[in-house]
Amino acid sequence: MASSMYNTENIVSNGIPEASGMRIGIVVSEWNDNITSDLQKGAVETLQKFGVSAGDIMIEHVPGSFELIYASAQLAKSGLVDAVIAIGCVIRGDTPHFDYISSGVTQGIAAINQQSDVPVVFGVLTTNNLQQAEERSGGIIGNKGDEFAITAIKMIDFYRNLRKKM
Repeated sequence: MASSMYNTENIVSNGIPEASGMRIGIVVSEWNDNITSDLQKGAVETLQKFGVSAGDIMIEHVPGSFELIYASAQLAKSGLVDAVIAIGCVIRGDTPHFDYISSGVTQGIAAINQQSDVPVVFGVLTTNNLQQAEERSGGIIGNKGDEFAITAIKMIDFYRNLRKKM
């Protein structure tokens, strides 16, 4: 769904579970850190707004978006977190590098989600230009970090409720 049609208000209107006691790992790409740092800030503020304590948020940095795959998988395996948010930003350039990285990260995060009981939230912006990335990291469209955080909370709640039924 297009970002202009779907925002945090849509997510919140469906209710946010109580998040106290949830442990969240955030893996942040250093590449395009002017964007990823704002996404991280939005995610942390939203997690805390809904009850996750600062001590239950683990933040790790990796060089680029492709490295999010390995770091997210290791964090998910560690037993230290209930969910992982993988934050990155890939901006289209003049070469096919954008296509390879975007596809690889998407497939890598999807594979982790198929193999792990710990959900990994895909928080990678893939934009045509810097302006689109800025609009989605605190600009006119909002901060997608907020949505990543809410998604993590909802996925932890989903898993916990499913476990109760087993």
